[in-house]
Amino acid sequence: MLPQTLTTTYDDLPLWSAPFGLTLLDTVRMKSHINVLDIGSGSGFPMLELAERMGKTCMLYGLDPAEDAIAMITAKKTAKGIEYAKIVKGVAEEIPFPDDYFGLIVSNNGLNNVRDQAASLAECFRVADTGAQMVLTMNLPHTMIEFYEVFEETLLSRGLIEAIAAMHEHIAAKRKPVEYLKELILASGFAISTINVDGFKLRYSDGSAFLNHFLIRTAFRESWNAILPANQAEPIFLIIEQKLNHIASEKGELAFSVPFVCFDCKKE
Repeated sequence: MLPQTLTTTYDDLPLWSAPFGLTLLDTVRMKSHINVLDIGSGSGFPMLELAERMGKTCMLYGLDPAEDAIAMITAKKTAKGIEYAKIVKGVAEEIPFPDDYFGLIVSNNGLNNVRDQAASLAECFRVADTGAQMVLTMNLPHTMIEFYEVFEETLLSRGLIEAIAAMHEHIAAKRKPVEYLKELILASGFAISTINVDGFKLRYSDGSAFLNHFLIRTAFRESWNAILPANQAEPIFLIIEQKLNHIASEKGELAFSVPFVCFDCKKE
């Protein structure tokens, strides 16, 4: 049993970031005596796990723009007694560190959410030391394609053509194809050692469970609702829920695909 003081911080594998982060950890080459940067640290995984694996000769910095992320990570590292990790408020387009400072840069599904990917990668190149490794994971355009097909079918049945276009724009803005990301990384100056395309499934008993899941409600529903005309979100999602429930009754469950890519890069 965990000590009572640790139970509120012991969530090292948050649902969404865990599969990406475990692949990232398998890709990182563990070294001593280097500075490490984690971009978009979120709730602290894999930042704090990586800090512990790299050890006390390294200094690991997390970079995130959200005050609640900074507070959460600060509480976790204090509870775990990790003195060689620090979370810093900032954005990837303006990394607040000097040139050639880091021997390792990682971002676990973080560069999907920056304002300017090209500028962010240029900043990564600037702060990376010669020979530094950069490991990036990002989810891909077909993420939860099984849901989006039902979403589009429902919008089409109601004649909401503009909402369909907005849905595709939303997907394209957040999830870039592998080839696009590859060219962007190469243009920033990094060499690419390996490109590992992988994926996992989010499985649910039915559509009601899926749409009421905390992850879906907090991370996805707001952006889906924003696609729809005013006052139509509730009736449209009621139809979607019914359709998903019907699919689940036929197939026995729902399974949503989450493909992602892991880039292993180097500043030569």
